[in-house]
Amino acid sequence: MKPARIPQIVSAPAHWAELPWGEYYREALEQQLKPWFAKMYGFHLLKIGNLSAEINTESCGISHQVNVSLGGEPVQVKADPLHLPFAEKSVDACLLAHSLPWCEDPHRLLREADRVLIDDGWLVISGFNPMSLMGLRKLVPVLRHTPPYNSRMFTLMRQLDWLSLLNFEVMHHSGFQVLPWTQQGGKMLSTHFPALGCMQLIVARKRTIPLTLNPMKQSKAKTPLRAAVGATRQYRKP
Repeated sequence: MKPARIPQIVSAPAHWAELPWGEYYREALEQQLKPWFAKMYGFHLLKIGNLSAEINTESCGISHQVNVSLGGEPVQVKADPLHLPFAEKSVDACLLAHSLPWCEDPHRLLREADRVLIDDGWLVISGFNPMSLMGLRKLVPVLRHTPPYNSRMFTLMRQLDWLSLLNFEVMHHSGFQVLPWTQQGGKMLSTHFPALGCMQLIVARKRTIPLTLNPMKQSKAKTPLRAAVGATRQYRKP
């Protein structure tokens, strides 16, 4: 298995339109996200990366939405996603729409998202599936250095393992858009063979569970037995 952190930096596309069939990817991702955005409430939604900024999040119940990136439009906060300028536990939801594929240190990016998320906060991750037609096209030498094939494609199980180490509870994961060159993405194929989808979606929530029991809380939880009124101890002599 290749290491997650790489020394070279591959610049991410500034817009979905820069990718072949990129608008199809964006529309398909928005369709998958709609029912989950309707369940999110809070004060702050952080959209990390240029591609995340272009995702339509009007169906989300979180009104204050901030786009964070090193450049591009629309961006409200210009910052490095690996060093988010936000306090710990200050964000209700984070959207990483295809942010991991062009990140040189995906572990660091996930740790930063975990740091700024509140307890029970939402984390939404999307990316490309290496076990798909897009993964096969990545093997072609001519296409290997052009977007989106110059991105890094992580398997679903590997990403789920990263989230489990950070103590996230995965609420949903799926694959879709089996045929990348069609607008519907092969609707029947995506329904019956989601594992072959070129796109991946993971929705998770941050859980805070203590690894060790607090002895003070454990002792308080035990209810002491009260002595019965009028009861006396009796001893039998042998």
